[in-house]
Amino acid sequence: MSKRLKQSSILPGFGLSMGYTLVYLSLIVLIPLAVLFMKTTTLSWMQFWETVTADRVVASYKLTFTASLVAASLNAVFGLIIAWVLVRYEFPGKRIVDGIVDLPFALPTAVAGIALTAIYAPNGWIGQYLDPLGIKVAFTPLGIMIALTFIGLPFVVRTVQPVLQDLDKQVEEAAATLGATRWQTFRRVIFPPLLPALFTGFTLAFARALGEYGSVVFISGNMPMKTEITPLLIITKLEQFDYAGATAIASVVLVASFLLLLLINFLQWKSSKKHLVG
Repeated sequence: MSKRLKQSSILPGFGLSMGYTLVYLSLIVLIPLAVLFMKTTTLSWMQFWETVTADRVVASYKLTFTASLVAASLNAVFGLIIAWVLVRYEFPGKRIVDGIVDLPFALPTAVAGIALTAIYAPNGWIGQYLDPLGIKVAFTPLGIMIALTFIGLPFVVRTVQPVLQDLDKQVEEAAATLGATRWQTFRRVIFPPLLPALFTGFTLAFARALGEYGSVVFISGNMPMKTEITPLLIITKLEQFDYAGATAIASVVLVASFLLLLLINFLQWKSSKKHLVG
């Protein structure tokens, strides 16, 4: 007579684990977001539309989304290069360089903003050489992009790095044996499995940049219609006790960013499916 064995698990059963998951997500994510939209409904449609389409607000939308997309794109390119160097090459000080990548995670954003402003100001370490060339970084949209690139780099590197480490080098050697060039090997053998991870890193960097405040507020100069980001505008509304206006602007950013992230995740799913089929 055979006995049915029950597989033991360290974690609680599915029902209890799912219950904890739903409660935790509700307390941390769903309920705050629901309150955000509920507060926005205290405005009439005309008041909501006037608030979210004001010239100053629209200018902050354009700057925030454009700077975030550019910064995330730069991080996708250079983050891939840095991850490649850290995985494929051995050199003195490699562990130090690997640790430096995580500095934006550990460094308070306000400290990062002050440091970047001091470096790129007209009399800063780097700014003093750029200023005679007519290149202004601090208190310009370029400075905002640099700050967002700084805080988003680790997301791409740490997402791509484990995938690179798991790639089988024998497949690359086989491609070279069959006559593939280095570019063909990278494009057809290495890059396809990296693409989903690269999309994930890009998404994380983009989402982080959209909500960034501390590192940007110092280097941007906060000039309305020029260098004022949307998170700063939301803070300004809160300081004026215009809570409904702040939640209205935040709701627009939330919906727009959700749609963009949904599109990016769809592209990531398509690339993963294509790689698995191939």
